[in-house]
Amino acid sequence: MKKIIYYIVFAIIFTSCKDETDCCVNPVPVKVSLKFTHNWDGVPVSSSDFNEFKFTTKNGELISVEKLRYLVSNIKIGDNVKDYQLINIGENSGLEISFDAITIGNQRLQFTFGFSDADNKDGIYQDLNSVNFGVPGMLGGGYHFMQFDGKYKDGNNQSGSFNYHAIRAANRTNTDNPWKDLPDTSFLVDLGVVEITNNVTIEIKMNIAEWFKNPNTWNLDELNTVLMPNFEAQKLMSTNGKTVFSLGDVTQ
Repeated sequence: MKKIIYYIVFAIIFTSCKDETDCCVNPVPVKVSLKFTHNWDGVPVSSSDFNEFKFTTKNGELISVEKLRYLVSNIKIGDNVKDYQLINIGENSGLEISFDAITIGNQRLQFTFGFSDADNKDGIYQDLNSVNFGVPGMLGGGYHFMQFDGKYKDGNNQSGSFNYHAIRAANRTNTDNPWKDLPDTSFLVDLGVVEITNNVTIEIKMNIAEWFKNPNTWNLDELNTVLMPNFEAQKLMSTNGKTVFSLGDVTQ
């Protein structure tokens, strides 16, 4: 009888240890969702806030947002990668990206804003072509990184339009090859290491106000439209964009 009890206890302990080992050595993959949210210096922004003069830039211009859509690519959680996603706030589309099999543990979260030069190949992404997200060949082809349109009021309360469009920069003073030996104006967003403990939703926050203020204070009276062929403006946008995104809440 004692031997039977001994074997039962041993079996329970062995099974428990085996389960614990399987859990730690061969963890079950979990689902992870990335949720993009938008704010203006902490005040939430959604499509319901569009077409109203309710945001003030660091330079003092009152603006309204009419369109805001942007591209993220090479989206990584650890070794898991998604090619790209177009996020359109006005249409409430593309705001979430799902990964079905992420390993539990600490995983680094990164993505590229726009397409890197290597991926920014003209005309190959049919879904982006269908929504007019391409860049004309005379401006280098490929695709937009962002289309941000709206109106602003200057110091005299006069209204004007702005088209804050980010693309691959071109130096048009180099008439032989405007896109040769230029800095890549897409940029890496590294949100650090996130602990994945279960099926989770990770918030990625975009502070829209940062496009106009850090480190370059944007003057809409000077830089408002026809920015796509403006080499210096594209470099300023790329620099300002590096402070736009941050890690938000991680929830189950």
